[in-house]
Amino acid sequence: MSTVKITPSAAAFSTSIKHFANIQRPKFIAPRRAFTIISMAPLEICVKQSVTTPNKLGDCPFTQRVLLTLEEKNLPYDMKYVDLRNKPEWFLKISPEGKVPLIKLDEKWVPDSDVITQALEEKFPQPPLTTPPEKASVGSKIFPKFVAFLKSKDPSDGTEQELLDELTAFNDYLKENGPFINGNEVSAADLSLGPKLYHLEIALGHYKNWSVPDSFPYVKSYMKSIFSRESFINTRALKEDVIEGWRPKVMG
Repeated sequence: MSTVKITPSAAAFSTSIKHFANIQRPKFIAPRRAFTIISMAPLEICVKQSVTTPNKLGDCPFTQRVLLTLEEKNLPYDMKYVDLRNKPEWFLKISPEGKVPLIKLDEKWVPDSDVITQALEEKFPQPPLTTPPEKASVGSKIFPKFVAFLKSKDPSDGTEQELLDELTAFNDYLKENGPFINGNEVSAADLSLGPKLYHLEIALGHYKNWSVPDSFPYVKSYMKSIFSRESFINTRALKEDVIEGWRPKVMG
């Protein structure tokens, strides 16, 4: 999948067009999933703009979740970068709350990564990414525990142990059910958790000199597998942006 630079319009959109015209590229496809390139106009999606590098994607794990879904479903998309520190008028008109991600589906702007990914699954069911209900919440408590530990100023307040407890549970789950949350196939739950673990790795490494312990080999293998997917590489934020994005929460 390639990127074409587009000259900004009068509305000051900074745009990168993802397209498939006459392009073939290798891509990991889970067993029993059909690989289909969809011929359609790119979907418009508003994303956070980098605060460190011009015309680059910013550090929103919820936006990356949506972009991962688009990538894994081989859907073309058009990213419109939004400076969330100085939100432009055109963006506030379509997003009164001023939040990303925001995607245009059937001529309507749709907010919230939960709503967006569900809508994409219903509108573009192939390849399927649905996680069975009984597995959908696996690993979901890791992110809030990571945030609490990252923001903590008291080493003895128990936030680190709470994060370790969640990682222990996730490691045990992967040992019995992995390599991914839904077994051998990547699903929506992985596309949600992966970006959060990416932030965990970078932010805790930078601000607390902390990393996932070697005693969690299945978690570490899971992170390596997710982070090395082409879809993830195509949609990840710069490490510098992740660090800057968490700075206000860490520094207070």
